[in-house]
Amino acid sequence: MHLRTKIFSVALVFGLSSGFSTAAWAQQPSLTVDRDPIASPDPDTAPAGQTAPVGPGNNTGDKISSGRGGYTLRRDAYEVRLNATVLDGNGRSILTLPQDAFHVFEDGVPQTVNSFRQEDLPVSIGILIDSSGSMYDKRDAVNKAAVRLIKLSNPKDEAFLVDFSFEPYIDTDFTSDVSKLEAGLSYVKSSGGTAMYDALLASADYLSKNAKQPKQVLLVVTDGEDNASATSLEDAIARIQDLDGPVIYSVGLLFGKDTDKRESRHARRVLESLAEQTGGIAFFPKNVQEVDSIADQVAKDIREQYTITYHSTKSPTLGGYRQVHVDAKYKGFNKLTVRTRTGYFPKVSGGADKTEK
Repeated sequence: MHLRTKIFSVALVFGLSSGFSTAAWAQQPSLTVDRDPIASPDPDTAPAGQTAPVGPGNNTGDKISSGRGGYTLRRDAYEVRLNATVLDGNGRSILTLPQDAFHVFEDGVPQTVNSFRQEDLPVSIGILIDSSGSMYDKRDAVNKAAVRLIKLSNPKDEAFLVDFSFEPYIDTDFTSDVSKLEAGLSYVKSSGGTAMYDALLASADYLSKNAKQPKQVLLVVTDGEDNASATSLEDAIARIQDLDGPVIYSVGLLFGKDTDKRESRHARRVLESLAEQTGGIAFFPKNVQEVDSIADQVAKDIREQYTITYHSTKSPTLGGYRQVHVDAKYKGFNKLTVRTRTGYFPKVSGGADKTEK
């Protein structure tokens, strides 16, 4: 028997005023997993005037804020880490660039690259599958693609499987065993509504607390709009970014005779926003036959990235949103495009600079 025990995590409700937002604590549905509940921080136990702990390490000095273009992150870290994909003018991944080909700008100010490497780093992956009733006819293709993604991954990768309708459930906990993932897929039943934002928030939280690898990814597959979440898209992105930015790859199965065009356009914008703000990619196959090939593209993109770090020329104690832009220029290439996250808020704890994981 596959037993699943309810877990609740604490989510933030954000004010959208300038500067650091005022946080109020709210209980949100979180992941259900086949083991004992994981304790969440209790805001009632936080000292007066202090934000209750959130994010990796439950650092009470961590804060999150809204900014231009969405929500971004930064722990109490002076060193900024970027995972970057470089494409040529034909959309092909370029893996042979040296460090001096990269030019990093923060708020328009050139930054000095502190470290640089291009290698297939192990990844912790959360695979989120929409199990609402409308997904019934698409499940076989989605299951096949999920299995293929793991088969194409680094042998040291680990993945967990989540299905969500009204609530998110873990069907397979972290594993590198394809057979365990296949077994978990058999537990998924299509019924109910679509609470995608809740599922993303809960999965990112679970990832931050349990993942073995610092490089982290969420892949979400859905066929429509969120219609059941307790949290909003903006709040979900803010919380995900505060957990130090798992990259989100989204797959929108926005096809079929019963698909509402207006809802489809909105769902597309949502999935594109989730990917863009975290450095991932949004995919929109035209039919179920194209779903399998997307697994190949996601696996390839994850494995063909550069890791770039730099020390900001602006002290993190100054706070404020920092826009990040990365250019790549190298002889033999007329046009190179760099995809990475587009900004962050620095985090400060006790005034000391710390290196992010």
